[in-house]
Amino acid sequence: MPKMKTHRGARKRFRQTASGKWKYKRNNRSHLLTKKSMDRKRRLRRPGYLDPSDARRLKRLFPGT
Repeated sequence: MPKMKTHRGARKRFRQTASGKWKYKRNNRSHLLTKKSMDRKRRLRRPGYLDPSDARRLKRLFPGT
C-alpha cells in the first residue's frame, strides 16, 4: 500500500504548535482595509487557534502527526 499523502491545501493553511494545537492565519486582512477599524485589524494580526473538535478532523489530513 502506498504512503498516505498530506493534504497540500491544509498544509499551506495550518501549522501545529509544540503543544499540539493547530494555528492558522486569520482572514479579512488582505485588502479593503481602510473601512476596517484599527481594533479589528489589530485583532486580525493575531493567529487563530482551531477548536479541538475541528482539530480531530484536521488530523486526518496530516498523516503521521
